[in-house]
Formats: sequence, C-alpha cells, structure tokens
Amino acid sequence: MTDIERLVHEEWTAVEADRRITISDPADGCELFAVPVARPASVDAAVGAARSAAAAWARTPAGERAAAVHRAADAVAARADDLARLTTLEMGKPLGDARGGVDAGVGTLRQYAELGPVHRGRSLNGEVGATDLMVYESRGVVAAITPWNDPVAVSCGLIGAALVTGNTVVYKPSERTPATGWLLARILSEHLPEGVLTLLLGDGEVGARLVDAGVDVVAHVGSTATGRAIARACAGTGTKVLLENGGNDPLIIDADVDPEWAAEQAALGAFANAGQICVAVERIYVHEAVAEPFLAALVARARSLRTGPGTEPATQLGPLVDRRMRDHVHGHVAQAVAAGAKLLTGGEVPEGPGSFYPATVLTHCTDDMAVLREETFGPVAPVAVVATFDEALERACQGEYGLAASVLTRDLAHATRAWRELPVGTVKVNNVFGGAPGGAAHPRRASGQGYGYGPELLDEMTQTKVVHLATPPS
Repeated sequence: MTDIERLVHEEWTAVEADRRITISDPADGCELFAVPVARPASVDAAVGAARSAAAAWARTPAGERAAAVHRAADAVAARADDLARLTTLEMGKPLGDARGGVDAGVGTLRQYAELGPVHRGRSLNGEVGATDLMVYESRGVVAAITPWNDPVAVSCGLIGAALVTGNTVVYKPSERTPATGWLLARILSEHLPEGVLTLLLGDGEVGARLVDAGVDVVAHVGSTATGRAIARACAGTGTKVLLENGGNDPLIIDADVDPEWAAEQAALGAFANAGQICVAVERIYVHEAVAEPFLAALVARARSLRTGPGTEPATQLGPLVDRRMRDHVHGHVAQAVAAGAKLLTGGEVPEGPGSFYPATVLTHCTDDMAVLREETFGPVAPVAVVATFDEALERACQGEYGLAASVLTRDLAHATRAWRELPVGTVKVNNVFGGAPGGAAHPRRASGQGYGYGPELLDEMTQTKVVHLATPPS
C-alpha cells in the first residue's frame, strides 16, 4: 500500500490529515493507496485561496485563459496512459474504456478552450442615443464535485467550462477515485496561476463542508441522494447549483426491428463499464413479437463477455467499483427473483477476491420491482415484455428519473412520438449511446437540473449583467 502523496512524484509533500481512506483494487481486493482526508480547516483554506485568485483570473483576457486550458489539455493528453491506468486500478473498468474517458476529457478541455473566447453577450435595442448591452461575467468560485465512474471526462468538462469563463475552481473528486483526481489536478494546475485550481480529497463530509464554505457555484455529478442534499444546502444560501444525478433509463424495442441487433444494443447499454454509467440502459421494454429471439440473443451475448481485471487486454466486463456496490446490485436482482422475475443468466455472486458480478438478464419484470423502478448501476438487463408500442412508451414514461432514454424502431411515427413524449433530457433513436459532442440537455426531476455539457454549460458558469449607456445632456 502506498501513500497517495508519493504516487506520482516522490517530492510531493504530505497532506495534513487526521484520518485516511484506504483504496483497494476492485479486481483482487489488494490495498492500493492511503488517501488523506482534508481537515475542515483545509477546506476553508482551499476556498479562501480560490477566492483570493478569483478577481485576477476573471480579469485575465479570455484568449489567455483559453490558451492556458489548451496547454493543460495537451499535458493531460501526454499523461493519458497514466490517468487511464489509475482509473482502472481504482474503479475497475477495462483499460481501453478508461483511456477512452481520458481522450474524451482532453477533447472537452479543447472544446471549451475554443468556445470560451467567443462566449459573448449581445447588444439590445434601446432608445436612440443610448447603448444597451447584455454581458456575461464569471460567477466567482466553483466547487466541482465529480464521480468515480468516468472521473477524467466528467472532471475535465466541469473544470474546463469553469476556467474559460473566468471562474476559479475547488475540485473534489470522488473518494473512490482519488488518485485519478489527484493526478489530473496536478497536471492541470501546472498550467494555471496559483489558486485558480485547488484540490480537496476526502469523503462526503469534505464535500458537505465544501458546499457550505461560501462558494458561488456547486457543480455535482453523482448520486441523486447526494445531489438532493446539495440542493437543500444551497437553497438556504442562494448558491448556484448544477446537478447531473441518477438515472433509470428505459430502452424500448419495437416489433419491427432485428432482434439480434436489438440485443447487441441492449447488451452495450446494460453491460458497458459493468453498467456503471449514468445513462446506462436500466430497464428494457420489448415487444412480444420479437421478445423470444431478442432474449435468446441477449442471454448469449451476456454469457460471451470475458470477465476479468480491467488491466487485462481481453477483459470486456470488469469488476464493480467495490463490494458495497456489488451488494446493492445483487440486492436488486435477488428482490426481483423473489417477487417473480425469471433469471435467465447471471445473478449469482462469484466466489473469490474482488467485486465481480456477472452480466445478468432477467425477464418477467414488473414496474414495482426495484430493478425496474430504481437505479441499479450494475451489469443487469431487466426485461419486461409488452403487447404494444403504446404500452412500452407509457411504462417508459413512468418513474421519478429523467436523464435519458433509447428507442429502437423502424417506424418514424413511433420514433417521433417517443422523443416528444419521453420526459427525459436526452432521447436516442436506434442507438443506445452516441451523439454530437456539443449536445446539452436538461436532466429532469430526480436526475438533476441545469446544463451539464455543451456550449450552454458556459452560460451556467456565468451570470449576465445588463448595461444601459446613455449620454448626458449637453
């Protein structure tokens, strides 16, 4: 086990801490790092440093801020293999997927570096003889609280958008992937003035202290429970809140699609990153006309996945992030089976070290089961067979979440009805993943609030001011 301070460079000084969190490899249970948990005074000091640097960074020309973020993106790209390996060690995803997340983060940093200087206000039509403007200004200090399931990509998005719009950032990565967050922050901060990006490591107590420490924006990607706690805290202070939280994303499979192709899409959506994706397929409604061959193909695909440590090149299904997550996932599956669901494959906790869980397919699922009603966040594909497209759409529209949904159909009318009626921020037709890089959606209901991506995130990170310039009388 290695102290995280010496993980990247032996000259790093130790962080003062009263306690530490131990991070274990989810593939074999071996202890990896001892992570120092920030003291309350350290949280206040980080926010104070960010506050002290905020005015100067906001006055820095937008082109200079963008150039700094471009340099930071190049530095992240140069350390992509190191960041990917840390991600895999800490949370288990296959190394290729982890590298893809780093590459996405680099692309996002570059996107915001390009968009920052052209994020401008507009002139307004006022009275003759006067000039009226609407201008964007930075908000101040942004607390970026990020998740473990895609730690580099999400962090780069929030940090990049905040920096190019003139905000300083206090960055708290998930306590499940602190080494990845630590290395990312060190890489980025080398290309920024002192205090513009500060790092805090720790658990939920540190995050709660940060939310209450007088920041101007809290941008959180993570669980709905944590997001709701943040929203309650910020409601009392007036702090701006951006939340992308849990999802319970449905997949509708129409009667006119190729069932084997549909099974490939369902498997990708349910099993990628061991189901630990905010927009993973969490519940499947398949038309009875294609249900039998679809289920056969889905089961075959689930059984064909190669399970193993994420560091092994052949691995297609890595472990869950830890055994606490595995207990949660297996609890949903066991409850469903006890309530009448039929287990077609998987569903058993394997013996041996680590936190592995098999790709699991359930059928005869009903909407009162937790596996269809709540976010499972594991490699589980719960299936409900429906008699009509109307039934599938009605059931897909139910629930408290509103993050994303997918529809597989050859019927344009069905596709149009689905994207219009589904109460979610993102609808994908004939693809469970994908989309243009600039897409920005509002998550709905328990899934959050505010734009989390795209050019619109720059609007969230700024505040507008209307200026009326009139000439004095002669």
